[in-house]
Amino acid sequence: MNDPNFSILITTKNRLNDLTFTLGKIKPLLAMNEVSCVVFDDGSTDGTYEYVKENFPAIQLQRNAVSKGYIFCRNKMLNETKADFAISLDDDAHFLTENPLEIICHHFKKNPNCGLLALRIFWGLEEPKKSSTAEKSEQVQGFVGCAHVWRMEAWRTLPNYPEWFVFYGEENFASFQLYKKNWEIHYLPEVLVHHRVDVKARKNEGDYALRLRRSLRSGWYLFFLFYPIQTIPKKLAYSLWIQIKFKVFKGDFKALQAIVLALLDLVWNAPKIIKNSNRLTQKEYETYNELAEAKIYWQPEN
Repeated sequence: MNDPNFSILITTKNRLNDLTFTLGKIKPLLAMNEVSCVVFDDGSTDGTYEYVKENFPAIQLQRNAVSKGYIFCRNKMLNETKADFAISLDDDAHFLTENPLEIICHHFKKNPNCGLLALRIFWGLEEPKKSSTAEKSEQVQGFVGCAHVWRMEAWRTLPNYPEWFVFYGEENFASFQLYKKNWEIHYLPEVLVHHRVDVKARKNEGDYALRLRRSLRSGWYLFFLFYPIQTIPKKLAYSLWIQIKFKVFKGDFKALQAIVLALLDLVWNAPKIIKNSNRLTQKEYETYNELAEAKIYWQPEN
C-alpha cells in the first residue's frame, strides 16, 4: 500500500467546548496532506456548525437540522469516506501519542487480516501522569467506540451499525460481524487516547436509568443475534440475576425500572433480531470466547 489516506470522523451534538478542545489537539494531524477530517453536527443548537465552518475551513462539515442519532451519523461517514483507514474519534477524546498515524499504518501493513484497531484509552478529566505501558498488541473480541480505526476494506464487507440499538452495543454488533467474516480486531496499546470523561460521575447524572436500559437491552439483543441458541437462556438469566443482586437488592430502583423497560425493548425488537441474526456455530462461539476481552479502561502501571 502506497501513501495510505486517513480520515478522522467525529460526531457531535451540543458539545462545542469539548469539540473545540479536541480539534485543537489534533490540529497537527489535520495539517497532513494524507489526512482529512469530517465533523458531523447532529442537530446542535449551540453554534457548533458555524464555529467549525469559520475556524476550521479545511474540515468537511455535515449537518442534520434535526438529530438523527449517533449511529446514523457514523454509518453515513463510514459509507461515504474514500480513505484507506478511518479513525472514529469522540468529540471529547484526543491522541496523547505522537505520530499515531505512522504506528497505525505500520500495524495494518504488518497484519493484513486485521480489520480494526482498538486503541489504548485513558478515561478521566485529567491526563494520566504516566503514559508508558508494558502491554503488547493482541487479538481481542471487541473495541470501544470513542477511539478506534477501521480498515475500510473490512468495513465495506459488513452490514451497517444497527440504528435501532440507538447508542450502546453497536461496536459489539460490528465485532461479531467482523469475526464472522474472518477479520481480526487488534488491541494497539502503542497508541494512547485520552477520553475526557468522569465515568464515576455518570451514575449520578439524570440519564443514568436511560443509559442502563440501553446498555442492558443491547447486550440482550446481541445474545439473540449472535449466540448459539442453547447458550442464550443461561446467559440471559445470569445477566438478569447480576443486575438484580447488585443493584435492585441494594435499593437501586432506577435500575429496576431500566431492567423492566429493557426487557420490553427486547420483545418489541424481536422481528429485527430475527431478520438480522448471524448466529455463531458452537465451535465459533468457543473459539471466540478464547480471545481476550475488549480492552476498555486503561490505567497507568505503578
